[in-house]
Amino acid sequence: MNVHLNTLYVTTEGSYLHKDHDTVIIKVENEKKAQIPLLHLGSVCCFGRVSVSPDLMGAMAIAGIHIAFFSPTGRFLARVEGMPGGNVLLRRQQHRVADDDARSLAIARAMVIGKVANARQFLLHARRDAATEERRAEIGTACERLAMHLRSLPTAATVESVRGFEGIAAKDYFSVFGLLVKRNEEAFAFNGRNRRPPRDRINALLSFGYALLMQDCVSAAAGVGLDPAVGFLHEDRPGRLCLGLDMMEELRVPVVDRLMLSLVNRGQLAGDDFIEESAGGIRLTDPARKTVLVAYQAAKALEVRHEFLDQTIAWSRVPHVQALLLARALRGDIDAYPPFSVR
Repeated sequence: MNVHLNTLYVTTEGSYLHKDHDTVIIKVENEKKAQIPLLHLGSVCCFGRVSVSPDLMGAMAIAGIHIAFFSPTGRFLARVEGMPGGNVLLRRQQHRVADDDARSLAIARAMVIGKVANARQFLLHARRDAATEERRAEIGTACERLAMHLRSLPTAATVESVRGFEGIAAKDYFSVFGLLVKRNEEAFAFNGRNRRPPRDRINALLSFGYALLMQDCVSAAAGVGLDPAVGFLHEDRPGRLCLGLDMMEELRVPVVDRLMLSLVNRGQLAGDDFIEESAGGIRLTDPARKTVLVAYQAAKALEVRHEFLDQTIAWSRVPHVQALLLARALRGDIDAYPPFSVR
């Protein structure tokens, strides 16, 4: 159990959380492990078999603290939160834009352009440090293909075609992702993206990291008064937080992919930090999950240049800033939604 930047991560199987006055008590097998004041929390993320008392859920809902539940592999399961806040007029405008094909297309296209541009920039940096000339050539070819997609995306006439470009670009990006692994290459072999369940260690890391990023984006959207379930790029589906999925697209590579690759290449994670389940999936061990969580929160405390704002901000603020910019674009305060980009 760790508390970082107002998020409590509960990773111990069998943990039970309940309320005692204005604090959260965490117990494992009836033994008290921690006691944290509610006022210190912004969210709680529970992994695996973790129970929360109804009394605590109610208190957190009133306090505006959401609780998210994940499988042991990091797959998002459910989210408990109180009444939505924010301006109802903003949400109504968001719904109108989502039903407007042309305006939805413009936002979806911008988000995918941001995603592909960040993926290409990441590969350009990685190419310089590639182990062999052959690898540099393969990565360079992928960069050229991503540049081609960037030139083509502005011509996409429908959201469906934007999704098509996004899928092809993701395939090109992941086709060389395994070449970026520099340590313990056999254990961390990567032959493409797979999930539900992830079937290799790199995919297990990426899925876990994307689940964390998803929660940050959903929280940012809800925090500025947007409806996390109403998106522009991802298709509507009951129980799906489409706007959270939309917002995380341009942040996947700079926030998650870069960090997970760094943990592997620095030797902070090894092959025995993963468990192969009977169904064939791969998941992190409990100590490894804690290693990733600590690294994820530490990375969020670092600063990055936000090109549109022309300011340096902490990574933890990027989803919130992007949610604010999206709200301004929906209201018409700015001409178009500016995706986040890295240099």
